[in-house]
Amino acid sequence: MQWIRTLEENIGKVLLGKENVIRLAVVALLADGHLLIEDAPGLGKTSLAKAIAQSLNASFARLQCTPDLLPSDILGSSIFFPNRGEFEFRKGPIFTNVFLADEINRTTPRTQSALLEAMMEHQISADGTTYPLERPFLVLATQNPFEFEGTYPLPENQLDRFMICTSVGYPTREVERKVFQDHRAGEPVDDLRPVLTADQLATLQKAVREVRVEDSISDYILDIVHATRDHKELSLGVSTRGALTFYRAVQGLALAEGRDFAIPDDIKLLAQPVLAHRVICAGMVREGQRQRSRQILKQIVDTTPVPG
Repeated sequence: MQWIRTLEENIGKVLLGKENVIRLAVVALLADGHLLIEDAPGLGKTSLAKAIAQSLNASFARLQCTPDLLPSDILGSSIFFPNRGEFEFRKGPIFTNVFLADEINRTTPRTQSALLEAMMEHQISADGTTYPLERPFLVLATQNPFEFEGTYPLPENQLDRFMICTSVGYPTREVERKVFQDHRAGEPVDDLRPVLTADQLATLQKAVREVRVEDSISDYILDIVHATRDHKELSLGVSTRGALTFYRAVQGLALAEGRDFAIPDDIKLLAQPVLAHRVICAGMVREGQRQRSRQILKQIVDTTPVPG
């Protein structure tokens, strides 16, 4: 659809030469999911999050995660006003449309878990009260896969809340030269104009749910999911929630490609970014987990019969 093309082109003015990353981010946005980016610092992760927010004319909040961060620093807290004799809840940065949790694995599991309800149910609970979050709502979290000292690995239930896990990667020499030129007058993301309204995005998100997935395509998804549970090198396979997330992401990619039906190529393209962070390789330290899990997913996809 033209709305989606315009959105991707607008984000591409900031994140140069990374069309695949932009497409995955847009798929997560369309399918009402969240995005985890594992990469070295300084490759444009923050710019991507800002560009999405600017393109939607949406609110944006960035939180640098540190070991001393508390759940209330994300969710908010109640403050007592003596002159009124009552507490008032002051909302935290999670009350935004695009929330960037930078280096999420540097904060403690207790604080990481503060995001679980928000990411799954689009609401938070504090002091016995439930507060709904505005829509659209996208969590974009980052972590450095090359530095593990002083970090807290994301537990499986936290990883499972992210629809897609990907990396940005280094740009080509030609693209990096263009980055120099674009940054001479300041940050290009600050000049981005909105190209999509919240209502238009809601329409697209509704359209994602209406994308047709034939029984043969559903069986193809399940064949891959069940293969992760039976693979001898995997001690943990994809959960039912992971399978449903895979299904929804496939619908989102189909719509982004301009189709109202899913095809096997959608599944092949998304298998690694959607499933690799949901499995655990047996007998491996965490430093090599993600690379090996992607290799195993590729093997599974290559050996799983494609529906005719």
